Amino acid sequence: MATRSTPNLRIAVDIGGTFTDMAAFDEATGELLFGKALSTHGQLVNGIQATLDSADIDLRDGQLFLHGSTIAINTLLERNGARTALLITEGFRDIYEIGRVNRPDAYNLFFNKHQPLVKRSLRFEVAERLRADGSTHKPLDEAAVRELARELRGHDVEAVAVLLLHSYRNPAHEQRVKQILQEELPGAFVCASHELSQEYREFERVSTAVANAYVGPRVSAYLGELETHLAKKGFGGDFYVVQSTGGLFPSEHARRDCVRMLESGPAAGVIGAQAICAQLGMGDAIAFDMGGTTAKAGVISEGRPLTTGSALIGGYERALPIQIPMMDIHEVGTGGGSIARIETGNALRVGPQSAGSIPGPVAYGRGGTEPTVTDANLLLGRLDAEHFLGGELKLDLPACERQMRERVADALGLDPTEAADGILRIAVTQMSHAVKAVTTERGLDAGSFTMVVYGGAGPLHASAIAREIGVRKVLIPFAPGYFSAYGMLFSDLRYDYVRSVFRKLNDLSFEEIEAAYLAMEEEGRASLAQSGVKADGVVIERAADMRYVGQEHAVTVDLPMAFFAGRDRAAIKQQFDDLHKVRYGTSAPKEPADLVSLRVTVLGTMKKPPKHHVEAGSAQPEKASLRTVKPVYFRQGGWADTPVYTRDLLRAGNAIDGPALIEEHASTTVVQPGDALRVDELGNLQITIGSDRS
Repeated sequence: MATRSTPNLRIAVDIGGTFTDMAAFDEATGELLFGKALSTHGQLVNGIQATLDSADIDLRDGQLFLHGSTIAINTLLERNGARTALLITEGFRDIYEIGRVNRPDAYNLFFNKHQPLVKRSLRFEVAERLRADGSTHKPLDEAAVRELARELRGHDVEAVAVLLLHSYRNPAHEQRVKQILQEELPGAFVCASHELSQEYREFERVSTAVANAYVGPRVSAYLGELETHLAKKGFGGDFYVVQSTGGLFPSEHARRDCVRMLESGPAAGVIGAQAICAQLGMGDAIAFDMGGTTAKAGVISEGRPLTTGSALIGGYERALPIQIPMMDIHEVGTGGGSIARIETGNALRVGPQSAGSIPGPVAYGRGGTEPTVTDANLLLGRLDAEHFLGGELKLDLPACERQMRERVADALGLDPTEAADGILRIAVTQMSHAVKAVTTERGLDAGSFTMVVYGGAGPLHASAIAREIGVRKVLIPFAPGYFSAYGMLFSDLRYDYVRSVFRKLNDLSFEEIEAAYLAMEEEGRASLAQSGVKADGVVIERAADMRYVGQEHAVTVDLPMAFFAGRDRAAIKQQFDDLHKVRYGTSAPKEPADLVSLRVTVLGTMKKPPKHHVEAGSAQPEKASLRTVKPVYFRQGGWADTPVYTRDLLRAGNAIDGPALIEEHASTTVVQPGDALRVDELGNLQITIGSDRS
């Protein structure tokens, strides 16, 4: 452990719906430490401290504290954010509610549009107007804004979002409005759209600004509370939050741009999967995370995570768009705590409601009465009631069987085993949709990817999901139950910038392109310099949103620096054509292309944890690693005597044929009959699905 005088610990904590996970890396010794505790939703800081205590970590030994949390996205989805007002250019009061007039299900008579986070009575018009080029058409009426700010006091608003037309071109009016609001409403959280997005599309920009204001007071207060707790415990290092891109930014930035941490935990998991891919020389992988509440999937393609410039939060039909860079992650409401219940027509439904950590699954013995996916796994023999979480949490098997019979099995005319198997089959089908959303729906062949599976519940279902979508290779990485927290240790400082340009590729000179990119890059370098953390190096990545002339929507194309050094306009066009072909199955090489927006990512690279190696062994696992043999239920053949191995005692080169269970402190891997497992030199469990072991 590091000494008091030279703190060397990099501590990462990820809060999930059921568990809070911690991973720590001692930069002096290379030692890795892990901790896990049930999430304490009434007081999240208590759960964080519990994970630190479980690993005997003193915050005085920390030099860097990294954090990912679901608090922002949960506030948005649960609609329990701040009372928010919206100030918008006169004449545009209703664009937030009108939206894009999407109607995905044209024949659904019961279809409902998205519900704005700000009701109409709290949307106010501002007398001003900018032209599309940023020049002033109508000056800002500052006196009217000040009067409006005073009026807001009577509405008891906690947050205010500001969206003025074309502020991405010229933010002067928004800046002045924000200044007046802060003077008149000193206790309110104020957010201006240009601070988050400097792209066009007013609906997406207003939705982003409102979402940030809506979650702002709660997220800012929580981060402030955590900062206070860290200080009381003697932490004297730097506090960074994981963004939805998987990069890090200072906590003071996170308290202002809260919406940037919507997908912080899942994004960190993808960064961890990318690190595993780099260690193994593997270019393409599906990153799949299943925890206690949700399951998420992302993609690593050619060694890089796929990202997007915007996302729909809450599902396509009623979604609220968020226009910021983030990992291209799809999420479904299926996790270990997902509740199974009988609904109208005697239909069995699993999730999206979750038992969470309070009361938790029936098996936890904390007051839960509704069967969950975790309870189904226990009934089928896949979890050990005496050794769950290393024996720290004893599971109640009789209660699971009783509640499964009373609440699910009897209504369906099944025994508890059949009901539990049905629950898992439904859960697997639902989770496969997350994988298809980031592969098949993006024009990618899921079967050609290796699926990297993590999260406490992920390895239990990895093989079944792989079969469902045609994946042939599955990899269970080191410490899957702590993997999102572990992934944070591989994150870099990151700043993303974007500028809309709206120019034809053939008409725009390289001098103009280069000047725009360099301006954003200098801004990023300045932010890195102000961060207070000395990075090992600086990496610049360029991209552009492109489309064919006449198209409405664009795709984001990565642009290597070599294209600019060689002033290779044809290479840029070819890169776009190739990506369009992958995404949509067609391209038009002879058609001209537009440059819609230019994007820059500035990374301050950080020292990474060392590779996790395991000792080499023979193909046959050592006898000490075989803990027991017990009956486990498999759909392919019913109950089967199944060997149970202790993962920590397996060695590189060990090979195991299914059926088998591989147990570790925070997770259990199921090797189905017909599957084959091999332990690689880094300790990863590589599973070949079916009889094809090539």
